[in-house]
Amino acid sequence: MVQDHTKPVRHLVVVLGDQLSRESAAFDGFDGAVDVVWMAEVRAEAEHVWMTKPHIAIFLSAMRHFRDELRTDGFQVDYREMDDLDNCGDLGSELLRAVETRAPEKVIVVKPGEWRGERLLIDAAERGGVPLEIRPDRHFLSSLDAFEEHMEGRRQLLMERFYREMRRESGVLMDGEEPAGGRWNYDAENRRSFGTEGPGDRASPVAFPPDGITCDVLDLVERRFADHPGSLDHFDWPVTSDQAEEALADFVGHRLVDFGSYQDAMWMGEPYLYHSRLSAALNLKLLDPRDAIEAAERAYNRSDLPLNSVEGFVRQILGWREYVRGVYWHYMPEYAELNALEADSPLPGFYWTADTEMRCLRECIQQTLDYGYAHHIQRLMVTGLFALLLGVDPRRVHEWYLAVYVDAVEWVELPNTLGMSQFADGGIMATKPYCASGRYIQRMSNYCDHCRYEPSERLGEDACPFTTLYWDFLMRHEERLDENPRMGLQLYNLRRIESDERRAIRRHATTLRDRVAAG
Repeated sequence: MVQDHTKPVRHLVVVLGDQLSRESAAFDGFDGAVDVVWMAEVRAEAEHVWMTKPHIAIFLSAMRHFRDELRTDGFQVDYREMDDLDNCGDLGSELLRAVETRAPEKVIVVKPGEWRGERLLIDAAERGGVPLEIRPDRHFLSSLDAFEEHMEGRRQLLMERFYREMRRESGVLMDGEEPAGGRWNYDAENRRSFGTEGPGDRASPVAFPPDGITCDVLDLVERRFADHPGSLDHFDWPVTSDQAEEALADFVGHRLVDFGSYQDAMWMGEPYLYHSRLSAALNLKLLDPRDAIEAAERAYNRSDLPLNSVEGFVRQILGWREYVRGVYWHYMPEYAELNALEADSPLPGFYWTADTEMRCLRECIQQTLDYGYAHHIQRLMVTGLFALLLGVDPRRVHEWYLAVYVDAVEWVELPNTLGMSQFADGGIMATKPYCASGRYIQRMSNYCDHCRYEPSERLGEDACPFTTLYWDFLMRHEERLDENPRMGLQLYNLRRIESDERRAIRRHATTLRDRVAAG
């Protein structure tokens, strides 16, 4: 479609790369005769953190597919491709130029997914002397205003309390005023491991081989971001709303039945297991969370799907996802600088290469680089846990998670990393640090079967670094953690260790840190 840049423009409607929904509030009142959709690919969005190739590719492919869908339906779309000769390379400059060229009466955008991006748009509009209207994002089931009301008068935030409110308000998995099955939360039933026999046979997730648009994007990423980490060899993510709906149906029909029981389990060579592969589609807005929740609830009502699986899936979307967004926008921008444990070590270089003798880390990081994906326990209790125990600066951990995962948008990634994983917010997101020894990884996976380290040992050359660093972590933060009632048992076990062994653990932990720092 030839773009007529001489026509007067009433509204320049900005659509960001994580706002790819036809139901977006940005399109309310859209008039194709006088309004224009504006989208831009800019290099800076892939470089403000060292973004991996799969992460860059999924955004660009989904954006181009959405652009073409809009144009097919008659929308005028002013779209800036990264290879355009005069592309400025950053979002604010590109928007300012569009404002100066098009001279719209107003710029409209839905609430962005990160504080930094919102500031870029505000600054560009101010420099261009044009009003900017930021509309609420109704993709979410709870508004930011509603979250603020939830916080009023509370001394401490609890996701479980918020989740129950969301269940009552939505009626999801409810029997009148009571939760389905008589309990709100079945998390205690969702921690099974596979045992020695492994996960067994199951249907592989539906894949979406690259079409022409995606192939063009993959070529561009390999050419323009050749020095970025990650592989595109396995790229098969849903990049349209139709594909996202197909992925949802595939998950509900084939893997939801065992998702609950095994959602925390890990196994070598198995990146997806019973997980949904829907988080990227949800966060790009290709999939409405209401559709995901309704599909799971319908399957529960008409079949014998276990309630622990359905409730666990619903809780991730209706509870945790909504809660995390509220926390992000309430506490930003100060939240990003929190560092309650005063951690200051650099991120180990092997997080970008997977070159480490620790099998669990090598497995999870290599999987991340290959697929742009790891499920929540691989993130929380392997890569995140090691960074926590080592004492890595939480800002550096956040930047890594934002860079490497295809589903990473800052509103969801930052609180999960800084708060849940690294306890850098001092207990806003989590009531205790998620710290554990190598024995936890041994219980939930088969990684330790193939590793040179022994998870039950905390001293010696064969001692698992996770285990040594776990006890060292408790000692370093003993006084602070003593105020946390949920840490009582762990500190009791720490205090049973004789002083000579405690000193030996501290020395060995220092040696480990020196080795990691030396590469």
